Amino acid sequence: MNHDTDSSTTASSPGSWSGTSPPTTPELSDDGLDIEPLPSPVAENNLLGNRTVPPPRPKLSTTTFILVIGGLGYIGSHTVIELLREGYNVIIVDNLSNSYSTVLNNITTLAESHCRARSLPVPLIHFHRLDYRSRAMSLLLESYSDLVMTIDATGTQRMTYVSRITGVIHFAAYKSVLDSITRPLHYYQNNVCGLVSLLQRLDHHGIHNFIFSSSATVYGARASSGKPLREEDVIHHPEQTPSGTILQPAVTGLTCPYARTKYFSEAILADTATSNPSWRIVALRYFNPVGCDPSGLLGETPRAEATNLYPVIAQVLTGARASLDVFGTDWKTRDGTAIRDFIHVLDVARGHISALAWNEDKGGGFRAFNLGSGSGTTVMEAVRSLEQASGREISMARAGRRPGDVGVCIASTDRARRELGWSPRESIAQCAADLWNFVRKTIR
Repeated sequence: MNHDTDSSTTASSPGSWSGTSPPTTPELSDDGLDIEPLPSPVAENNLLGNRTVPPPRPKLSTTTFILVIGGLGYIGSHTVIELLREGYNVIIVDNLSNSYSTVLNNITTLAESHCRARSLPVPLIHFHRLDYRSRAMSLLLESYSDLVMTIDATGTQRMTYVSRITGVIHFAAYKSVLDSITRPLHYYQNNVCGLVSLLQRLDHHGIHNFIFSSSATVYGARASSGKPLREEDVIHHPEQTPSGTILQPAVTGLTCPYARTKYFSEAILADTATSNPSWRIVALRYFNPVGCDPSGLLGETPRAEATNLYPVIAQVLTGARASLDVFGTDWKTRDGTAIRDFIHVLDVARGHISALAWNEDKGGGFRAFNLGSGSGTTVMEAVRSLEQASGREISMARAGRRPGDVGVCIASTDRARRELGWSPRESIAQCAADLWNFVRKTIR
């Protein structure tokens, strides 16, 4: 959960691995909150194919990293590869509860290929297998921090942490709507309580550049308006519009625990940023990420049951599922099926990089941004796009509307375009082609 070998691979400290053939940190305990002492390099290297590990070299305190929590999941892995392509060194934390260690090898292969083609050095990749809620997270943050002497405003000398982690992207939340209804405490404990503990640990180490993986579900009942959803539709503190209108926080229609965890998390982040001006926090509200890296090496392969439209269609194409259930064919749309805002996962990944840069240059406090295409695609159009990409017919079963479903849900992306300088690049046809490329390689 939380998306080639390299002869330059090095170990910089116990349990903290550099380069592009990193082993993992140890197995989780039964409760998922404690881990055992860090293993030897040789033992852990077996996970990635018995590669040879060169002798360790001293850490370079000037080397900085982006920490990606849940970095082997679907969106996390695509964000990691985009960070590497942009030259960032990356620390990945993932407990593999909803992802696979093989994803790390594929990220490595793609990063090496990208850099080799451009005669660039391969950025550092450190992987730590642990639960971000565990005490091991404090040890990890400590290992990337230096204690330095500072003098405060009163002239008193103090020892302060200076971290080599310059930004954190947090993906490690449970995300199934249906699962959250049957196991709400599981979701509140991980998504909300885990976030609070993480923020406290980051603050202790002076890490305040934070990108949060949020969701369009925070809009609740506003999604049924049929109009593009704007960030100011759901706020956490009063805001003044350019026209001078004062908007007040309000939200209705959060229909599942998952949506409430995202809303509560945003509220916690907004309150945290208000209380301490050092924080620079961006919440990215995803709509419907789809597609894969065009290489076909990264895709959506959750351990849990697939519930989103495109992964379900992929299962029908591979024969893992008999047919696609289409919920509602009587909506007031161009073909009667619901309209959703689908966005290529690489566009979502690039949105995180834009948010990191914005935080560094202009950020301060809390700010939310939609990541969507800004246009709508019907369920039937999505099906047809994958039929065209695959050259196969997709079996469908028409079903009635589900409780809580809405006919149209589209993002307004004006704020992201204006402030982040971000806009989506990929089309629905490209989403379908890239997904089929991944599926085709998977079923060979």
